[in-house]
Amino acid sequence: MNLLDVKNLNVYLKTDEEQIHAVRNVSFSISSGQTLAIVGESGSGKSVTSMAIMQLLPKNIISYSADSSILFENNEILTLSEKDLQRLRGDRMAMIFQEPMTSLNPYLPIGEQVAEAAAIHNPQMSKSETVQHALEMLQKVKIPDVTKKFNCYPHEFSGGQLQRIMIAMAIINKPDLLIADEPTTALDVTTQAEILDLMLELQRDMGMAIILISHDLRLVQKYSDNVCVMQNGEIVERGKTQDVFNNPTHPYTKELLTPIPEDLKHPIKENADTLIRGDRIFIDYILKRNLFGKAKKLFHAVKDVSFDLKVGETLGIVGESGSGKSTLGRAIMQILEYDGNLKFEGKEISSLSKTERKALKKDMQIVFQDPFNSLSPRLTIGEIIAEGLTVHYPQMTKKERREKVMKTLEEVNLSPSMINRYPHEFSGGQRQRIAIARAIILEPKFVLLDEPTSALDRSTQITVVELLNRLQRKYGLSYIFISHDLAVVKALSDNVIVMSKGDIVEKGNADQIFHNPQNPYTKRLIAASNL
Repeated sequence: MNLLDVKNLNVYLKTDEEQIHAVRNVSFSISSGQTLAIVGESGSGKSVTSMAIMQLLPKNIISYSADSSILFENNEILTLSEKDLQRLRGDRMAMIFQEPMTSLNPYLPIGEQVAEAAAIHNPQMSKSETVQHALEMLQKVKIPDVTKKFNCYPHEFSGGQLQRIMIAMAIINKPDLLIADEPTTALDVTTQAEILDLMLELQRDMGMAIILISHDLRLVQKYSDNVCVMQNGEIVERGKTQDVFNNPTHPYTKELLTPIPEDLKHPIKENADTLIRGDRIFIDYILKRNLFGKAKKLFHAVKDVSFDLKVGETLGIVGESGSGKSTLGRAIMQILEYDGNLKFEGKEISSLSKTERKALKKDMQIVFQDPFNSLSPRLTIGEIIAEGLTVHYPQMTKKERREKVMKTLEEVNLSPSMINRYPHEFSGGQRQRIAIARAIILEPKFVLLDEPTSALDRSTQITVVELLNRLQRKYGLSYIFISHDLAVVKALSDNVIVMSKGDIVEKGNADQIFHNPQNPYTKRLIAASNL
């Protein structure tokens, strides 16, 4: 008997203007001990499907077709009362969400949050028993120094550790079904492998069924038994994972499996000028102060880092979570304080006047990892993209700004007719193009790209990478590309810096780093990426 049977699932989302058919006639089954992967681009319906299984979709805007059915051990989930669902969720069925920092309560110690998950479903357990159970689970997911970390808060952990804590909360009641919705998106390649190895180890110990929702086909191929490929709310291909990967039949599956092209880069000019030079950059975080406010304990996030970025060059910075790569990027953008020298076009940034610094902000732009959180939900995309123009070109008329925005939308392959829409009306890939449009409308000389493709499926990643490459060639842009996705770094970068624990452990041109790495840490990163 199957543990879970989803039959003819049709999910409708009601908006102010229309009813959206988000999931169409979806059917699949999973048995105990199996791992089923559901893959597809942003907006394909994979997360809506998983939320429907857990009955976590808002009831006021959701409806199902009359023949929709979700059977868990032959019991119909769609007709269960809220009380019965609460007994089921977190006990027999559990879910790990994509972003642990938004799923954990920032005001409660992590131990208390894990223990709470046990206490809710085991009222017969004493408080000391639930605490002991929580400690055991945190040890099981390999949180170091558990007794000390038990009373620490979420912000005191790395991304990989937070995801392990989420797994501990999910498995504390030994569920029969675990749904993992993009559990490794924000993690570096070695931590991704550790998290999924851990999930499979727990699966073998507990006999759980796992539904793995992901856009990362590399992980899906390695960790799942069966796969369903979703597009526009429908399953367009299904089968044993290796069969689908070795012999895809649907055009969309073939598109998802297309590797990022490696012939995009055009070599930079031999005599290209240096745009940014960093010399002996140090960045420290104050962990503890004494009674008089002086630093008592420091964390050395970046240690003695030097680099050059030439006009038209892309410098890739890679490393595990906590390696210091994003911290270095923020220092370059003058968001964080640092010690050392940073020069832009030969001028020391720290010695610039207020007027010169304002002008520099136009020439240095940033594209963030999560476009949804970096775009204001209250502004139209036209207002978002034009915002920089109002600051740096106050003499422009409203009509001129609008025309410039429409032209920039075309540059990033979006229709100018979308100018009055809001961010929530776009897919993940489209939102990232809006973020790129906001950066390039000021015609900068340098753009910092901080994990701009990590939350995107492979086909959308290719679109964004090709767009960035085209814009670079057209405008002579210089990029620093921070990422844990080595395939994207390989496709875009001229030179690469590898960071670990705040230090540069290896640097060189992209070919040398990816085809002949010297440092054991670099070799481990590349091996984990299956490049």
